[in-house]
Amino acid sequence: MSTVKEAVDVEVPVHTAYNQWTQFEEFPNFMEGVEEVRQLDERHNHWTTKIGGVRREFDTEIVDQLPDDRITWRVVDGESRQRGSVRFERLDDSHTRVELTMDVEPTGMAEKGADMLGMIDRRVKGDLHRFKDYIEQRGGETGAWRGRIRPGDPGSTL
Repeated sequence: MSTVKEAVDVEVPVHTAYNQWTQFEEFPNFMEGVEEVRQLDERHNHWTTKIGGVRREFDTEIVDQLPDDRITWRVVDGESRQRGSVRFERLDDSHTRVELTMDVEPTGMAEKGADMLGMIDRRVKGDLHRFKDYIEQRGGETGAWRGRIRPGDPGSTL
């Protein structure tokens, strides 16, 4: 399993950056290779990706979510093996550091080769910079979900 860790500073308040990140269905607007994200309920999302010509579908579960602080998830079903966390750090009233950490287990020869060449790291870095451009150009979030999810809450498979 490979660990990818990247951070980007965005010129919006912490609540704006966090609120936008909770709009999972907007991810195809700034994440390369993400074709669709469907939010199934407040904990679960269904993803369709196409990376290097390989299409994958998988479901994720949010296992920990604290407004303006973090969102932690893991894959619970499908053709991808990953887990991760995105953290939001208030730098001042109008700047936020967004830090993404992912553990990814490449499946298949193409993904293993891409991982060895550092392509996963570059993709995550690119996605964060596209998120920066997306949120800064908009000047505000497209929506928000400010609920709290804790590991072990009803509905969690942990």
